[in-house]
Amino acid sequence: MSMTRRERLAAAIKGEAVDRVPVALWRHWPVDDQDAEQLAGSVAAFQHQYDWDFVKLTPSSHYSVADWGVEVAYRGHAHGTSEYITYPVKSPEDWGTLKPLDARSGSLGQQLACIRRLRELVGPDVTIIETIFSPMDQARHLVGSPMETVHLRCFPDQIRPALEVIAETTVAFVQAVLEAGADGVFYATQYARATALSPDEYREYCRPHDFRILEAARGASFNLMHLHGVHTYFDRFTDYPVHALNWHDRETGPSLAEGARRFPGMVMGGISQQDIVEGTPETIQHLAQQAIAETGGRRMGLATGCVLPTVAPWGNIRALRAAAEG
Repeated sequence: MSMTRRERLAAAIKGEAVDRVPVALWRHWPVDDQDAEQLAGSVAAFQHQYDWDFVKLTPSSHYSVADWGVEVAYRGHAHGTSEYITYPVKSPEDWGTLKPLDARSGSLGQQLACIRRLRELVGPDVTIIETIFSPMDQARHLVGSPMETVHLRCFPDQIRPALEVIAETTVAFVQAVLEAGADGVFYATQYARATALSPDEYREYCRPHDFRILEAARGASFNLMHLHGVHTYFDRFTDYPVHALNWHDRETGPSLAEGARRFPGMVMGGISQQDIVEGTPETIQHLAQQAIAETGGRRMGLATGCVLPTVAPWGNIRALRAAAEG
């Protein structure tokens, strides 16, 4: 049998038989990500070259907070990320100055324009998901790490209303994203780990906002959640209303196969960022085949545990894409 990308993804989510396992990689597009047309063109070119089963749109991480006064600069980071040079929150009292943003104008509006242009470039048959950062991640971008956790623990009455404002803006943006033509969201959090927040802190300050935002995307066809970092609280996310989970499965527990046993939806991974950069095509093929064998090729897709570094050899990228074909 031969499946379309959408058919393959839908079957994998349900745990049904597929003609081959889904595969996708996503990366930053430094400098290009400052312009909607350029970002859409770069993402579309990457898709046309490798024919991924879905497209994850990766804007610069500051896009969601730029209109609150954040400024960044790209300085050659291997992952394609920019450095933050201006933070609008200087003191705990500054959280009170945050007001909800218009989800259809400014930097957020530019992302909607990017989605619409990307849809024109890749056509109707490619699933597109937009990157959405959790309110705590956005808070970090507003004040600079580690002050977001310092404020959370020492000045909760100041930061709590700000997280509400950020969540309100994010909910409105998710709704606009789907209206603009995206098929879902890539919801990312860096705080579901022991090195960031305690389980109780995450449950109190993050989980309610996660569910509120994901509820806005509930009608989407493909929502993928990313748990960033090591020592994550994986089991606290098995009830999240998303179609798929992605985490650093090669660098921290659980393994992809174990994750598939704990999470009822689809799992994405099998390759670490280090492997895709430092490995060989043979290494990548072996790891991919191992992931497929251990999961039985059901409810899984091949990907890196986090964003593809911009320095990854093209031969390794081709090897991962070829591994999906069996």
